[in-house]
Amino acid sequence: MNSIYIYTGAAVAEIAGCFSFWAWLKLERDVWWLLPGMASLALFALLLTQVDSDYAGRAYAAYGGIYIVCSLVWLWLAEDTLPDQWDILGAAICLFGAGIILFAPRASLS
Repeated sequence: MNSIYIYTGAAVAEIAGCFSFWAWLKLERDVWWLLPGMASLALFALLLTQVDSDYAGRAYAAYGGIYIVCSLVWLWLAEDTLPDQWDILGAAICLFGAGIILFAPRASLS
């Protein structure tokens, strides 16, 4: 269960960091928007290493579903645009897949 909190924190940090670059390039914000963005991306990377997983690829794959849901929440709260039914269906499918990856019983390698 702790992994979900770490993944959620990592997703918020990644989205915020990437949004700072979006704001700078697409919304013509000041270059100083990049400083907190880079710090946020570093926090994202640090948080993702805190997940209890033996393999980075599996941790990243499970993270993908959480990231998608958090991105749609960002769309709604930060960009004032409600996700439509296709966004929600797609996110639900991805979250289901991430849950399988995250919570599936694993055979011991020993």
